Amino acid sequence: MPTIEGEFLRGAGPVAVLKLLERGEMYGYEIVEALEKRTEGVLALGQSTLYPMLYNLEAKGFIAARWDEETASRPRKYYRLTPEGKKRLPRTPRRGEGSSAP
Repeated sequence: MPTIEGEFLRGAGPVAVLKLLERGEMYGYEIVEALEKRTEGVLALGQSTLYPMLYNLEAKGFIAARWDEETASRPRKYYRLTPEGKKRLPRTPRRGEGSSAP
C-alpha cells in the first residue's frame, strides 16, 4: 500500500527538481542538498529516489544531462532544464496577476 510520503514525493519531487534546474544546471548531490535546504527537510531525497527520478525526467525530455570530467576530482553528471521541461513548470503569477486586490 502506497504511503502518503511516497505519494507526495512522486508528485512534488519532479516539480521541485524542475524548479531548481530553472536556476541553472546542477549535479545530483547538489540537487539533493538544495532540495533538502530549500524545503527545510520536507523533500530529503536519497540517491535511490533522486536518480530514477532524474532518469525519468530525462527520458521524457524535460531535462538534459552532460558529463563534466575536467572541473572536479571525479566526473560529474550535470542536469539542466530543457525548453520542454520549462513548459511543464507551474506558472507563477506575476505581482498583481490573478488577484482581485486593489
